[in-house]
Amino acid sequence: MSNIPETGRTRRVTIRLVVLQILVLSLLATLGGRLWYLQIRNGSHYTAQASNNHIREVISPAIRGEILDADGRVLAGNQTKLVVSVSRTSLLEQKDHGKAALTKLAQVLGMNPKDVQDKVRLCDAKTAQPCWNGSPYQPIPVTDQATTQQAMQIMERREDFPGITAQPTAVRQYPGTDGANMAQVLGYLSPVTDDEVTKTANQSGKNKYLPSDQIGRAGLESVYDNDLRGSTGVDRLEVDNLGRVIGSAGSTPAQPGDNVVTSLDARVQKVVEDNLVQAMNDARNTYDTVTSKNFVADSGAAIVMDVHTGRIIAMASAPTYDPNLWVGGISAKDYANLTGQDSNYPLLNRAIQGQSAPGSTFKVVSTSAAVQAGYSLDGHYPCPASLTIGGREFKNFEGEQAGDISLEKALEISCDTVFYGLSYDQWMKDGGTKPKADAADWFYKTAHQFGLGAKTGIDLPAEVPGRVPDRQWKTDFFNANKDAWCKQAAGGGTDYATQIARENCVDGNVLRAGDSVNYAIGQGDTLVTPIQMATIYSAIANGGTLYRPTVAKAVVTPSGQLVRDIDPHVDGKLPDDEKTLQYIDQATAGVITEGTAAWKFTGAGWPQDKIQLHAKTGTAEVYGKQTTSWLTTYSKDYAVVMTISQGGTGSGGSGDAVRRIYQALYGVDDKGNIDQSKALLPTPQTDLPKFNPDGTAILKSVAYAGIPPVPAQSAVYTDLYALEPALRGTGRSRA
Repeated sequence: MSNIPETGRTRRVTIRLVVLQILVLSLLATLGGRLWYLQIRNGSHYTAQASNNHIREVISPAIRGEILDADGRVLAGNQTKLVVSVSRTSLLEQKDHGKAALTKLAQVLGMNPKDVQDKVRLCDAKTAQPCWNGSPYQPIPVTDQATTQQAMQIMERREDFPGITAQPTAVRQYPGTDGANMAQVLGYLSPVTDDEVTKTANQSGKNKYLPSDQIGRAGLESVYDNDLRGSTGVDRLEVDNLGRVIGSAGSTPAQPGDNVVTSLDARVQKVVEDNLVQAMNDARNTYDTVTSKNFVADSGAAIVMDVHTGRIIAMASAPTYDPNLWVGGISAKDYANLTGQDSNYPLLNRAIQGQSAPGSTFKVVSTSAAVQAGYSLDGHYPCPASLTIGGREFKNFEGEQAGDISLEKALEISCDTVFYGLSYDQWMKDGGTKPKADAADWFYKTAHQFGLGAKTGIDLPAEVPGRVPDRQWKTDFFNANKDAWCKQAAGGGTDYATQIARENCVDGNVLRAGDSVNYAIGQGDTLVTPIQMATIYSAIANGGTLYRPTVAKAVVTPSGQLVRDIDPHVDGKLPDDEKTLQYIDQATAGVITEGTAAWKFTGAGWPQDKIQLHAKTGTAEVYGKQTTSWLTTYSKDYAVVMTISQGGTGSGGSGDAVRRIYQALYGVDDKGNIDQSKALLPTPQTDLPKFNPDGTAILKSVAYAGIPPVPAQSAVYTDLYALEPALRGTGRSRA
């Protein structure tokens, strides 16, 4: 029998009951609060989420905008193809999950039944391609190569092909307008990756990628992707808990992308591409006395630029490729051919990504530097056969000498020793190997003022900056490579590369005399790109303004209404005064009449008295390779630049090709006669094209060589809506 009083036991029971009641009431209060929060405070949010559980979205791709040339010709457009698609929702409603329908479809299309079945299965971590990585409610394309007869069989026998449709669909096309390729400039499309879809999942509009999207991966297709892509359409389907479609919850129609009008001229582009290829072929049939074999001419680039705006009229790069290889997905074989070592990398746009020593074309920069350093334009400077500097002999090509000559004459005949002497003298004034704290470094400073060592900012992706090997670069390069140089030097080799490594291991951070004299003629560690040189020579032509190169001129709607202009942009001015620019202008005209390019121009019948051309030749030497041909030229309206890797001398390798480009621009025949009716572009086209109400352009320019102009926009485009919504340069330079 318990000794605890009855009242004590009762009190303890009472306390326990009170605690239990409080606990129960607390739990009820918490539950009630949570129910209030879910049903009232955030009720609309969860209602929407619950609703979304039975709404599925089907995507309607937007028709991609076109890329047009300056006259409205289609450079990148759309082609209608008959696409056969399969609805997985419909297949799952069938007793055999559509196996019989897919087998019949394979028979009609002439495909393997397993291949068809694989294409309509959903992708996951365990499923290899081919498979579908889009929405399971999206029609899944089986082929875009269906014939009209195949499509009619499918659509006329719908009972045999439930859930299968054949309809016209827009597919990207690069028509090669007027025979022009433009692969590296236009770029290509490819599907978005899973990572890209994930990263943009919380964004909206054009910034959100869907699994079915294709986006620009190179060239203009990449830079102006947002303008070209348009807005995807969405059909919202109501489905039950088994995923069966039971109704519609509305739709948003697709909006086509805008068109991009460029400054490119397809006819001029064709001429430039053809002449670049011809120049390379001619070089391969020319014997190189230095290496005792024909020139390799393994790659090249050419540019035509409007000197008044910086706009690109034509841009060619070789080797090239067919951009249509990417349409519908590139094959493994084709991709290997484009990226393998034996291909010489045709995906590279060598006009903006090809770096090499500029050779004597750099001498206009050195002339400007000499003037800024205080050397007189009225002075005369020795042009001996060679100079010995730092125990090393630096020669003129073939040992020619011209006595004391002006800077103008030095540019005309491309006398290396004049520029060797000026650069060495300035190097000494700056303190030589023990530089002054305030060393002027005019030859390096001027190159930066001309825009070298930096990207031009052209509206194409993956441009490279080139290199100005000034004191800072020397220091940075030494710090990054000292260990490797010293290790190579310790190996005791006697080859040229090991000798250089041995020197660099000791004082690779020092700007030596040899570095400076080589640099003055565009050799040594200097690297430039063709687009940089086109920009520089355009600035000399227009009085000193450095324009940012651009390819696109405007964005317009599919009907031709202006969305926005892309105006020329001034990035700076050359450091030269008017007198210096006129001096260089006169000297470069002399290159055409009396200098290193005369045999390819006035000697070949060019009417210099009627259409004045200016030029500078360059033959850059690269260790272990044949010489690189450079020819930089300009007229009152255009700068034309061509370079060919391992292509010979500047005028010998590129002279004929560049002259023929000018002949096509101005309508000049081989005898020097001018026929304006045959001129492709006697002056740059400044206006935007005019468009018909249906969005097709009204062409006004003549075709080249009898090739008729193609329609500015394919009828396919407008009918779709009706149908269904760095090599390191060493040695000396030759002209």
